[in-house]
Amino acid sequence: MAAEHLGDKLARLRRLADLTQEALADRSGVSVDVVRKLEQKRKSSARLPTLHALAKGLGVELTTLLGDPPGVPSTGEADPPQLVAVRRAIHPLMFAAPPEPEAAEVLTPSLLRAEIADAWSMYHSAEFPQLLNLLPGILVDARLTASEDGPEGHAALAKAFQLAGHLSIRLGKLDLALAALERAIAAAEASADPLLVPMICNSLAWAYQRSNRLDDASRIALYAASGMERDGLTDNAAGLRVWGGLTMSAATSYARLDEYDSANKMMQAAEKAAGCLAKMPPTEGDGRLLSVFSRSSVRIERVRLAVQHNRPAEALELAKGMRLSKDTPPSWRTWLLLDVARAHTDLGNAEGAVKALESLRRVAPTWMRHHTLAVSIVSDLWELPAKPAGLRPIAEFLGVAN
Repeated sequence: MAAEHLGDKLARLRRLADLTQEALADRSGVSVDVVRKLEQKRKSSARLPTLHALAKGLGVELTTLLGDPPGVPSTGEADPPQLVAVRRAIHPLMFAAPPEPEAAEVLTPSLLRAEIADAWSMYHSAEFPQLLNLLPGILVDARLTASEDGPEGHAALAKAFQLAGHLSIRLGKLDLALAALERAIAAAEASADPLLVPMICNSLAWAYQRSNRLDDASRIALYAASGMERDGLTDNAAGLRVWGGLTMSAATSYARLDEYDSANKMMQAAEKAAGCLAKMPPTEGDGRLLSVFSRSSVRIERVRLAVQHNRPAEALELAKGMRLSKDTPPSWRTWLLLDVARAHTDLGNAEGAVKALESLRRVAPTWMRHHTLAVSIVSDLWELPAKPAGLRPIAEFLGVAN
């Protein structure tokens, strides 16, 4: 079953509330023309202030209307075998003997960390089917290594469970995600790495955001960030990256609570920290196992928040002249190009939107297919009386063209 269109969702909730389009417009302070266009699917998306107002008018939570792509909606059908295998790896059969390692000996923590880092790269490249196939074996290896190698093995196990949590969120399996992240926290506490627990708290904050627990999401992110400052863990590049990721996460929750000014101040603090990070000695070890945080990621997030709060001109100004760092993963590059396309669309610059979408198709076609926001933007552009040059190939690529 395809994900429910925003317009269908709005019409269904309006009828459940026994409201006419005019009554909903009056209660929410949103133009009745906007309500009609959304329900008639002449508009495929709306900005956060509009969604906040509509949710208030309907008497529902924001995330009832606000999707958080990319994610895979539940179909109500049984899980496929690959996902069943991941569930089994996260929740092993009780009272059963642990599986025997396939190799002649248990992987060393260093080899396991390299395996997990490669898996994180697959995740950031949206190679979800391949990752589903590999993840059960990684979790089995990590459990065995943790049983043999103490704190260092538990550190690897924590990162493996964290990855399982992230993938589960992307697949819309929040129950599984929370279970994996709880196990990640337990493994992190048994390790000797003081950065692991706050890193996984950031993942928990994201899971809470997806569950509409926005207050909880901001609280856990700020609690973990404050603990890092208290314990003196932000005086090196690795620690500052984790702190910065937590601060950005808290800002996102505040933005979704419609507290844009507070969110923007947090993002400015994060941007200042990213400037300090650039002057520090590089992080030791594999940076793929740390939080994504740099000048590029902070600016990308600021662009996103500006677009979501109906500030397209501000978003384009923030994005102007950006030079992405080489370690910016494809998932983050995708967000930036989508938000630039959305901002151009909101300002009536269809050509600029198509140009950004063409860039996205070149650099991250897999992520483009996963993002419902990409479909939303292209659907809006496709409804224009005069379709801009270059739009048809993109619309056909996403299955939007008639």
